[in-house]
Amino acid sequence: MSASDYGAGELRISGYASLFGQVDMSGDVVQRGAFAASLLSMPKQTSGRIPMLFGHETTEPIGVWDRLFEDRTGLFVSGRLIGGNTKTNRTARLIREGAVSGLSIGYRAKRASRRNGGGRNLLELDLWEVSVVAFPMLRSARITQINDIETEPQKRKLA
Repeated sequence: MSASDYGAGELRISGYASLFGQVDMSGDVVQRGAFAASLLSMPKQTSGRIPMLFGHETTEPIGVWDRLFEDRTGLFVSGRLIGGNTKTNRTARLIREGAVSGLSIGYRAKRASRRNGGGRNLLELDLWEVSVVAFPMLRSARITQINDIETEPQKRKLA
């Protein structure tokens, strides 16, 4: 692979976009079950997929999240950066090099309550997108695995 091709093609990433019971930098805490209704209501035509963005920039998605589910820990996501343009290829290189490893959710709060000491308990969220970011509001929301689809056996665990 030449230097100009590095980052071209698809890159699969996975990790936790949100973790339950942890206070983010704005004082908010996502509660277990907050994504359940949103995940169940995703239109059938999207096959449960939502856009992968870089830094919540909605004008140019960088890929798609193929799998999203809640487990005991939080919202787990797995998806593909789809190469072919400068922004996506550069983002893939930054992820491979470890310069960018954060994940962040874009959502609308449907049900929330105030927390003592500030912030909110987020009880039900309408999930719109998950972004790759340099500095996530929830510091523990991170990419945990990278797989180069073209060279598949080569898997790297980050966490």
